[in-house]
Amino acid sequence: MESRQSPEPLSFEALERLAAPEPDLVQGPTSARALLRLFGQSEQAVRVTLYRDHHAWCPYCQKVWLWLEERRIPYRIRKVTMFCYGEKERWFTRLVPSGMLPALELDGRLITESDRILEALERAFGSLGPSMQEPRVMQLRQLERLLFRAWCQWLCVPGLGEAAERRARENFDRYAAAMDEAIETGPGPFLLGDLSSADVVFVPYVERMNASLAYEKGYLLRRQHRGIDQWLTALEQRSTYLGTQSDFHTHAHDLPPQMGGCYPNGSVEQRLLAARIDQGPWPIVAGDQPDPETSQAEPAEAAALALARVLKHRSTLLQRNPLGQAFALPLRCALTALINGCHCPPPAGSAPALRYLRDRISVPRDMPLHAARRLRSALEATACLDPEGAAGQGASLPRQHRRDQDPVPFLSQQPAGTSAGILA
Repeated sequence: MESRQSPEPLSFEALERLAAPEPDLVQGPTSARALLRLFGQSEQAVRVTLYRDHHAWCPYCQKVWLWLEERRIPYRIRKVTMFCYGEKERWFTRLVPSGMLPALELDGRLITESDRILEALERAFGSLGPSMQEPRVMQLRQLERLLFRAWCQWLCVPGLGEAAERRARENFDRYAAAMDEAIETGPGPFLLGDLSSADVVFVPYVERMNASLAYEKGYLLRRQHRGIDQWLTALEQRSTYLGTQSDFHTHAHDLPPQMGGCYPNGSVEQRLLAARIDQGPWPIVAGDQPDPETSQAEPAEAAALALARVLKHRSTLLQRNPLGQAFALPLRCALTALINGCHCPPPAGSAPALRYLRDRISVPRDMPLHAARRLRSALEATACLDPEGAAGQGASLPRQHRRDQDPVPFLSQQPAGTSAGILA
């Protein structure tokens, strides 16, 4: 009987020919990688500079970012390091001594604190739907604060016993149900009919609630609250939101150092969902149940987008990987599986290095949600073919900080002022 040889992985040169072309970051759809947005206008029309974090992890930055995209206000972006993953740039602390994000420059005037920024933008360019100061928007802003507080009391308090855990969930459900009611009794899919500043205020933390409660509490927000599910589904029809949207894996691991700790309840459901979020397969629910992360089907170009992002930064990825330059062959194996489904066993002992990268893909900083799923799945499938140590894991992600995500090595590989890509 003839023995079958394992398939050979594609070369990097062959992979380059299969990657997606570079998108138009200035005039095209919303992208975390853009440094200038013009919406069909000239650069002379730019009156706004938004200072936001490199990794698109900052919830308050997302609020302002989404508002600018929805209102199609031309703006520049300057990216700043968050405390949890690196040292704040000195040029920024000279500008904003507190180092807090976001900050925004409007006609040469610096403004901080996200709600104050939105109010200033309204005065300069007009509101997105009803004004931030209208009574019905003010009431919803208060509900958002109450929902946020209930989420923190459930997620960020260590050592909750069974009774306290139950009370914290009930308290959260009370305010989530109030949001359901505001959506379901309104005139449209959003809080006040059409998408408005009221919705933009809710977006960042509801997105993070959806991810963190699945990972730490085994609680699927969209399954428990129909109105919130309908609202998120309506958001996911908009390219503006999709360009800023993260995924469960990213938020599950970026939130603990930002929030001062996130604490699992240890239930069977929690452990199962956390394992699926970390290791796949994705989507994280089985069968024909609705996907709790997104209502959007995978776009045809998801794999090619992921491939392009890895190839753009492969030199730095190899430098940062525990295997160093020896990671090139396992990476080619995974990228071959990603782009054509041909599974090539990697060199023995490379599973931990493959999973090291799997765990450090960030959405939307590196790529959109579906592209990240495709890449994580290919890395995991290739790790499982390691002939000697298929169960080997990479270094655990820290929960007190995320200095493993320091952007400096990636930024130093690019021309000044450009954006970091995948940060391993």
